[in-house]
This record gives sequence, C-alpha cells and structure tokens, in this order.
Amino acid sequence: MQFTHEHNELKRNLKRFIDNEINPFVDEWEEAEIFPAKELFRKMGQQGFLGVSKPVEFGGLGLDYSYSVAMAETLGHIKCGGVPMAIGVQTDMATPALARFGSDALRAEFLAPAIAGEMVACVGVSEPGAGSDVASIRTTARKDGDDYVINGSKMWITNSLQADWICLLANTSEGGRYSNKSLIVVPLKTRGISVAKKIKKIGMNSSDTGLLYFDEVRVPQRYRIGEEGQGFIYQMLQFQEERMWGAANATQAMFNCIDMTIEYARERKVFDMALIDNQWVHFKLAELKTEVESLRALVHRACELYIGGQDVTELASMAKLKAGRLARTVPDTCLQFWGGMGYTWENPVSRFYRDGRLTSIGGGADEIMLGIISKYMGILPGKKKTAQ
Repeated sequence: MQFTHEHNELKRNLKRFIDNEINPFVDEWEEAEIFPAKELFRKMGQQGFLGVSKPVEFGGLGLDYSYSVAMAETLGHIKCGGVPMAIGVQTDMATPALARFGSDALRAEFLAPAIAGEMVACVGVSEPGAGSDVASIRTTARKDGDDYVINGSKMWITNSLQADWICLLANTSEGGRYSNKSLIVVPLKTRGISVAKKIKKIGMNSSDTGLLYFDEVRVPQRYRIGEEGQGFIYQMLQFQEERMWGAANATQAMFNCIDMTIEYARERKVFDMALIDNQWVHFKLAELKTEVESLRALVHRACELYIGGQDVTELASMAKLKAGRLARTVPDTCLQFWGGMGYTWENPVSRFYRDGRLTSIGGGADEIMLGIISKYMGILPGKKKTAQ
C-alpha cells in the first residue's frame, strides 16, 4: 500500500493541527491526568479528522480505511500516548460497528455528533472479571417492553469520565456465550449509571480511565446496534480496526523515539567520543528502525487486504502482537542510551516507556493474539484451521 498525495495532505494537515493545538499543552494535560476531550474533539471534528472513513451522509469523508491508517500514524507525533489513544477510541473503537450496522436513526443521533466532535464516545467491553476474554462478560441487558434494562459494570473505559455515550457490549439472552451478546448505545447521563472512580495508571496519564456501574439502566431497544445476538461478532470486527489502528499509531511514536535518541547520542560525549559513534549504539538503533519499518509494512499489507474485503484477523493480530513487543523493546533500549537522563519523569523516551507498555495489554493481550494466530495457522489444540 502506497500513500497518495491525498493521504500525505491529510497527514500534513493533521501534523500542523497537532503542532498547534495538542503538543503545546501535552505536559499540562499529563500533569492534570486528563485533557479537555470535548474542546479538542470539537476542533478536530471541524477539521474533518474524526470521520475520515465514515459515511458522508453522517458527516464523514467516506474515504477507505487507508486514510484512517494514515491518520493513526500521524497521531503518533503527539508527545504522549494518552491523547492519541482517546482519539482512536472515538474514531476506530467505539464507532466502527455503529457506522457499519447501526440504523440510520441511530447513526444520525450518535454517529453524526461523534464525527462532528459534538459528542465524546467510549467503548465498554472489559469488566473487572473479563478483560481479553470477551465472551466472559457478565453485564446483562434484559428486555422490558420496548426497553433494555442494563445491570453490570465496565472497567478500564477510556474517555468514560468525559464521554456522552458508550458502545456497550452486554448479554441480551441466555444463549451461547458467542451468540447471546448485543452492542447497545447507552447515553452516559442515563439514570442508574455511576462512575465509581478514576483509575490511576502508570502511564497514559492524560487519558481519563474509569470504572462504570450500571444499576437498572433503562434505554430503548432501538439503541441496539444491528441485530440482537450479533454483538460478539460485531465487536470482533471492530477489534480488527482497533488493532490495525493501534499498531499504526505505535509505529510513528517509535520512529520518533529512535530519532530523539539519535539526536541525543550525537550530542552526548562518552570517553571523548560521541555516544552514537559506538558501534553497539548505532547498530542497535539501526536494528530497531528495521523492526519498526517491518511492522509498518505489515500494517499496510493488512490494511490493503482489509480494504479489499478480506478477513485480516490474523494479520491484524500479528501487527498488534508485534507492536506491543516493539513498544516495550524500542523505548527500553533507547532509554538505556540516555543514561540517567532516561530515568527522569519528564524525558520523552521515559514517557513512551510508560505509555507504550499498554500496547501489549489493551485491545487483547499478547497471549490472546498468539492464540488467534495459532488458530488461523491450524496449530491451536482442538481448533481447525480457519479459512482465510
């Protein structure tokens, strides 16, 4: 997949927006452990950044998913991980199923404002007792007349302290665990919803993360996305975009990490020579860049096949796995070359060291990715090879 002039224009415009509207405030938002999502998303919506691959009839640009990948890569220029992750939740985690399967009325009520930046969205899958094991969620939505009545909890919910609505996965029947779930749009000001606490994390500090409780929360059944009982399938499809997005976003952040380390190593003198002139240092940095370029090629291949209508679950899982591993290796190696300066809180490499660690956990842990890849290879015990 090659980026065209149009892709590069999107990247250029977004990079300028980041330089003017985001990066000057990142340190302040990191210190506050939250950023003004409503204000920032409104500005991004006005520029068309929140719906590049969403339907034009609901305010999107109607472009193919390669433009979302271009945007994800460019967001890697943000000088922290929390803000781009929050943007990715809005564009590629909470809204893909709604855009693809939601009714026109539901899309007009919730998707269009999310694209315009007038509403902040979040996605509710993980629970205190169900993270990567999505099928084990316990939140229920029972029918009562024309409504669903929701009970349960959701944890690790990015944007939840500021969001207007949540794309909630809940059990809507007593059937099998893969066919008893539905995705439901739930406005977060609905009676019965409470934010138990803001979760303090070791990284991604500018991103607000909450624990939500649902106690007899009543929403109309028309807020269900698509067919009842198809929620697990819809969420698995949504994960394809989430995992490609996350891997694409990580590549640019890692390139920046390497570039900053090169610049520092050129200036830093050790035993009367530049640190960069030590063979171990420049060879290791060359190796790291090669690894990141390989990841980028994998993401682009997955994206190209996805645009062509193919199932890219295996490739997206590989990209997610590789991104998580490199998001640990790259900043760890670079931090070592910064010496004592690398161990300071304000250092940009140490920030990525903290923020990037989530990549191997969120959106499906490394071990889940390995299980998916093994299943597609036909080597997972008790599982037949899945047609590709």
